[in-house]
Amino acid sequence: MNPKDINIKNKRATFDYAIGDTFTAGIVLTGTEIKSIRQGKASLADTFCYVDKGEVWVKNMYIAEYFYGTYNNHAARRDRKLLLNKKEIAKLEKTGKESGFTIVPLRLFINDRGLAKLVIGVARGKKEYDKRQSIKEREDKRTMARIMQKPA
Repeated sequence: MNPKDINIKNKRATFDYAIGDTFTAGIVLTGTEIKSIRQGKASLADTFCYVDKGEVWVKNMYIAEYFYGTYNNHAARRDRKLLLNKKEIAKLEKTGKESGFTIVPLRLFINDRGLAKLVIGVARGKKEYDKRQSIKEREDKRTMARIMQKPA
């Protein structure tokens, strides 16, 4: 698998939350963690971010243990530090403390230089009727695509 093809998405986030501002952050990883990500063995399900003492952390992100790792192998679900500049951290801290807002990871990818990046977004939780509207829009898009593909 080509490392540039790695694009792990948090599909649940766009369904459960209305996404506002997005930021692209670097991640502090160990050697075996980046090797597992390059193999595509990571998941963003049930993850969230928080700000602590001027640093942004991602919690509950799953990165599978590296198969060829030895005693140096990493813990699969540990807190990982995100790399952002001070203005971005201040903005995240301000909006993250407001009621109803949370910081969720949206996408994990490897950039052109081979570094793992995480796209995070400030999100507001959707109500049940908003979710029904999202489902209806998605189904409408599918039916339109199906109609357009049928040969005449």
